[in-house]
Amino acid sequence: MSLRFNAIKSLSEKKEVRVEGSSKITAIFGSNVFTLKTAREFLSDEAYKSLVSSTKASQKIDRSMANQIANGVRAWAETKGVTHYTHWFQPLTGTTAEKHDSFFTLKGDGTPIEQFDGDALIQQEPDASSFPSGGLRATFEARGYTAWDPSSPAFIMEIGSGKTLCIPTIFVSYTGESLDYKAPLLKSVEAINKAAIDVCHYFDKNVSKVTPTLGWEQEYFLIDESMFNARPDLVMTGRTVFGQSSAKNQQLEDHYFGSIPERFYAYMRDFEAESYKLGIPLRTRHNEVAPAQFECAPIFEEVSVAVDHNSLLMDVMDRVARRHQLRVLVHEKPFAGINGSGKHNNWSMATDTGVNLLAPGKTPKTNLMFLAFFVNTIKAVHDYADILRASIASAPNDHRLGANEAPPAIISVFIGQYLSKVLNDVKERVSEKMDEADESLLKIDIHRSIPELLMDNTDRNRTSPFAFTGNKFEFRAVGSSANCANPMTVLNTIMADTLKKFKKEVDAHIEKGEKKEIALMHVIRQYIVDSERILFEGDGYSEAWEKEAEKRGLENIKTTPRALDAMVTEKAKKLFQDHRIYTHEELEARHEIELEKYIKKVQIESRMVGELAHSHIIPAALRYQSRLTDNIRGLKEAGLNDAAFATQRSMLIKLTEHVNQVNTLVDEMLQARKACNQLSDTRKKAIAYQETVKDPYFDTIRYHVDKLELIVDDREWDLPKYREMLFLR
Repeated sequence: MSLRFNAIKSLSEKKEVRVEGSSKITAIFGSNVFTLKTAREFLSDEAYKSLVSSTKASQKIDRSMANQIANGVRAWAETKGVTHYTHWFQPLTGTTAEKHDSFFTLKGDGTPIEQFDGDALIQQEPDASSFPSGGLRATFEARGYTAWDPSSPAFIMEIGSGKTLCIPTIFVSYTGESLDYKAPLLKSVEAINKAAIDVCHYFDKNVSKVTPTLGWEQEYFLIDESMFNARPDLVMTGRTVFGQSSAKNQQLEDHYFGSIPERFYAYMRDFEAESYKLGIPLRTRHNEVAPAQFECAPIFEEVSVAVDHNSLLMDVMDRVARRHQLRVLVHEKPFAGINGSGKHNNWSMATDTGVNLLAPGKTPKTNLMFLAFFVNTIKAVHDYADILRASIASAPNDHRLGANEAPPAIISVFIGQYLSKVLNDVKERVSEKMDEADESLLKIDIHRSIPELLMDNTDRNRTSPFAFTGNKFEFRAVGSSANCANPMTVLNTIMADTLKKFKKEVDAHIEKGEKKEIALMHVIRQYIVDSERILFEGDGYSEAWEKEAEKRGLENIKTTPRALDAMVTEKAKKLFQDHRIYTHEELEARHEIELEKYIKKVQIESRMVGELAHSHIIPAALRYQSRLTDNIRGLKEAGLNDAAFATQRSMLIKLTEHVNQVNTLVDEMLQARKACNQLSDTRKKAIAYQETVKDPYFDTIRYHVDKLELIVDDREWDLPKYREMLFLR
């Protein structure tokens, strides 16, 4: 029996995985997290105050306190049955990393003890040689350091019956360069904090901290484990390189927000419970547009914690899925012909006085503060659209962006009709020489112009890559498998840079004798004028928008190798150097890493295309070809005329043509890949893989294979079909 039919048969033999009845979420939430409430119980007053200062005020923890904190953390972990700990970090592989050590050690006299000291809490020295470094480190230079990030609480990961204490950390090289996603993110958080505080002080002197916040929306597919295992392309690449669309896919629009299938519902309850224990504040679950596609979303958190929680969630989702004999697919485009998956990043800024800086206020004063931060965000996206585009560039996201299901590769901003009118009013009514007679404009009640339920009254534009949705901006172009840290680091940094320039320009007007409010409005107006070409309220999927965007001078970079160029321009180097996020060398290294990642992903997919074609597709077609040939021969021998086997002959001709095309194209693709591998320049090699391997061959080979799937006898076809993977549960 073939892989496919074994997979189908196994579905009927699946045993239900029992999930314990739901308890109150509040009863389990954060139970595996070393929260400040838990710390209060296990730490001395002195150690607790030190931890709070580090967590809340970003102050360094004194080494003398570290031992006390480490002992408290170990004591808490041991009450939970923990025997090992790890520094948990996010290297540039795109996954998480951990190396487990036990609390167990031997004293000098051989006495066994359980021990976890401050040095082990604060810093470890993992081997850095096998992680991507982009040339920053030679292979023989293996030393790297993980350093504790107190802003993200320690947690206990349960894997089967084992439990491990995880200490969230950053990861740097021996010479200090960042080798992870977290370290630059934390630097960007501090950059936007400083810049935003200065602007807030125009409106409220009591603000002493501004924190960027993030609420991600994680889209994913769920399929049966047997189906997954029977598709080598899914196992190796996360997507199906071949597959004819099923007769029914998403055209009836009956899956979105539909009833959740029972098997998947049990899985969701299970992974949500695990997530709640880890302090991940999941709030929403629902069916997405495509069959077998779903989404979950949390309550907003501080951006660095939210990034940790999303990385952790993807790990939890995968492990729990295996428990249910399911597989989670977070590839941006696992199935052709239906919607792919994104990870919408909902971003805003919050002050320590309790104000969301992107929420319109109810008074002229707070309205003006909202307007300042709102317009600065638009200006930042306008000025650094190329770098923002580079932050979400990847081989899998190339399949999704602009595919009539996701935002296009053109970066634009949607703000809705109400705010468009507000910005237009401000732009038109502020004179070049504003005087006290114009101060009535300053009392403009934006709140009256914008309905109180702004989030409901501002229509959501699904085609916009960067949309305002009431009290936040939604960066919709982020891919589902991506680490949120990269786009959030860029967004924080470009916002910090724009706010610094804004303050400098406002201060220049004030120094000329203008009132503060008048100076603010002058610069806000200028920013509206300077960045209005990036505002777009229409259908981002349309060809008309591509033409209009070109007229406006907006870039439409559709492929990753070229989109990544923006990372290493002089503009980018200056931006990240000025805010101490990346050195020039670190930027160059990350550019190299992303190009290498692209090359390897396309290379692996190319190998899978060739392997499946030669070991699954062509053999199945040849078997059916033989049956057709035997059938025609038998009819001839029976003395029937040509008309009796015209159908068989027609099928045989079509089948043979497609088989020959597949074989020829795969061989040509192999030669193109060999030519690419001769190139030493990484950028040229990535472009060559895209232009001479991926673009000319992947879809063309797929076309002929998918036609064969429609012709070849169903009993001969070895790979599970779309209708089975997406609809059999």
